Amino acid sequence: MESFTNRNVRLLKHERSIIAEDDLDQRWQEATGEPVSGVIFLSKHTAVSNRPALTVHPIGVPHLREDETPPQGGTPGWAAIPNPRIGPWLRLMQKIAAEQGLVPEFEITLEATHHGPVTSTPTMFVEIGSTEEYWGRQDAAQAVALVLWKGLGLEDGNDVGSWQGNGEKVLLGIGGGHYAPRHMDIVIKDGVWVGHLLSGYSLPMDTPSQVNGKTSGEVAGMWKHCIKVSYEATKAAFPGGEVIAHLDHKSFKGWQKNAVTSYLQEENIRVGKPSDLF
Repeated sequence: MESFTNRNVRLLKHERSIIAEDDLDQRWQEATGEPVSGVIFLSKHTAVSNRPALTVHPIGVPHLREDETPPQGGTPGWAAIPNPRIGPWLRLMQKIAAEQGLVPEFEITLEATHHGPVTSTPTMFVEIGSTEEYWGRQDAAQAVALVLWKGLGLEDGNDVGSWQGNGEKVLLGIGGGHYAPRHMDIVIKDGVWVGHLLSGYSLPMDTPSQVNGKTSGEVAGMWKHCIKVSYEATKAAFPGGEVIAHLDHKSFKGWQKNAVTSYLQEENIRVGKPSDLF
């Protein structure tokens, strides 16, 4: 792999699909002796809408059962440690994209937790989307390069999004669509930290039986496991922080919301309103 270095940042240029690069952080450390404290993958983004976009997101496939094959890498049931920079870099990207004249043509957005590859250190994706026409846009690539330049402290030694761990609150997003609009409304505010973002499709729930029109019995499915491992990974990313679950209430049916809130209570995971995270 061709690579470049500047201060404590190493940029790797690889020829394979990113999602095929399981354990890249460990393999690099073993091969070179360089310690890896975090991974930022630069990638192309595809979307059905074809809308031009710059996105950031955590990774994992915590909703998949062991017998399922992940369509885009990762290990079933696994959630990466999210990189603490996700929230601060979303806001930095919004600022830089506006200064570079990319807004409103490009949407600057979070994406929900999805795909691989498997990593052991805090990880995030930064993507340019959503079609070949935009993947080759020099101005979009320049904006991403500036986010890296400023965000990693290469410009002036002051990086953006380093977690210092002094009891601050961290959002764990539960429910909603792939682009996490209700969670986005909070994360765009200064000072908000964000971990995993679990969209509705990452919370598979089997419809429970009904008795006299009321839900009866356990709500089966991978949703509990998904919440649990995503919460644990988020806690690991933000030592000393308080992880607060934020629900996109309108995205759930009544029985789903009841099941989720009951489970969060069982697990002693605090459920918060937007104002609790500022």
